[in-house]
Amino acid sequence: MRVIRLLPLAALFVLHAFAADKKTGQPNQIQFKQFKLDNGLRVVLAEDHAAPTYSIAVTYNVGSRDERPGRTGFAHLFEHMMFQGSENVGKGEHFLLVFNNGGSMNGTTSPDRTNYFQTLPANQLELGLFLEADRMRSLVINQANLDNQRKAVQEERRLGIDNQPYGKTFEIMDEIVYDNFGYKHSTIGSMADLNAATLEDVASFFKTYYAPNNAVLALVGDFNTEDVLERIKKHFGGISQQPAPPAPDMAEPEQKAERRHQLEDGFAQAPRLDIIYKLPHGNTPDVYAANVLARVLGAGQSSRLYQKLVKEKEVVVQIAAGVDERRGPSQIYVDAVVRPGKDLAETEKLILDEIERIKAEPVQDWELQKVRMASKRQGAAQLEGSLYRAMLLSQYTVYYDDPGLVNRRPSLLQAVTKDDIQRIAKTYLTPANRTVVITTVKAKAAPAVKGGN
Repeated sequence: MRVIRLLPLAALFVLHAFAADKKTGQPNQIQFKQFKLDNGLRVVLAEDHAAPTYSIAVTYNVGSRDERPGRTGFAHLFEHMMFQGSENVGKGEHFLLVFNNGGSMNGTTSPDRTNYFQTLPANQLELGLFLEADRMRSLVINQANLDNQRKAVQEERRLGIDNQPYGKTFEIMDEIVYDNFGYKHSTIGSMADLNAATLEDVASFFKTYYAPNNAVLALVGDFNTEDVLERIKKHFGGISQQPAPPAPDMAEPEQKAERRHQLEDGFAQAPRLDIIYKLPHGNTPDVYAANVLARVLGAGQSSRLYQKLVKEKEVVVQIAAGVDERRGPSQIYVDAVVRPGKDLAETEKLILDEIERIKAEPVQDWELQKVRMASKRQGAAQLEGSLYRAMLLSQYTVYYDDPGLVNRRPSLLQAVTKDDIQRIAKTYLTPANRTVVITTVKAKAAPAVKGGN
């Protein structure tokens, strides 16, 4: 959950790699090769000599969904622990070595995975491999590092959730939407669980999940595939694999009635309305159709919800719709910040009316065309840099054992039809499958009046 630092060299656009084929008009495919080391580490390599840089992404098959009650926040805590030094890298040196060589780096945690990534000049290929291999093999796990990073995570929680407008809203939504513990609790974890973490807990977590057979390494950029594969074997080949961790049960019972929750927020300046519907797991036709539906409803100023609630009715200051795509049950949602003084019930009804309109009549041709063009443009822009490609290749391999999805996903979105949109709206955007979270502004306490003499 760190802020991503961008390497200036990484901003160079790799346009030639994604220019449209002159004969078909379709974007060129990302060319990659897959390998698997004897210890189970999966490797995905994509050469691209457009710029003298490369990106490395290591995605571990562990997220907050793998945690158990009483020990939440471990996956995110480990994101921090992984920067605290290893056998051959001192505390804080990982940052210095990358930044001093003109690179950028970060790590992120989600319910479904944890990833670490760097972008560096091509002449520092050995450095990125060495750093990732050394902490996979020999992370320093001691009480001082645990105590220090536990405090860092707790402070991050205070800043990002406990003392942030709508912070509690974001945390409580999954708690209300899901029944399965894997997605029901927050990724950052609770203060009590973080305090309860022991050194033995942390060491066991590392041994279980931070093994080569539970990870995918992806490299994209200026290198020779045969050469870099030998280097990967040199650095990672000697790391011992571990027994495969148990796969979490992500089954979610059918929701049979609307769920509603209301909370007060002392930091918010305006009320907020969140409407969420559960979807099937990611990388399914219905989730692709839901992505297109969400864009029609609430992506940009020409979307239906923006035009109706911001421009015409003037009841909200901002509104958006989107899909939270997960390996397990996913979500489609609408969130709106309501103008102070406007009626929340009226605002909710206006949103639900637009959802019902989608069910009653097909979307317009121009709406579908707009979404398709925007999706194509955004997808191409994201893939211009080597870093995002490396992250997607490793993530799709962990999620679906399918790095080639990076090439097929755009066509899967483009193939969504008006009938698909209407069908999934009728199937999933139902009252029984709906969760509504209402955040109101907590009244400020009146200042105490001092008595006179």
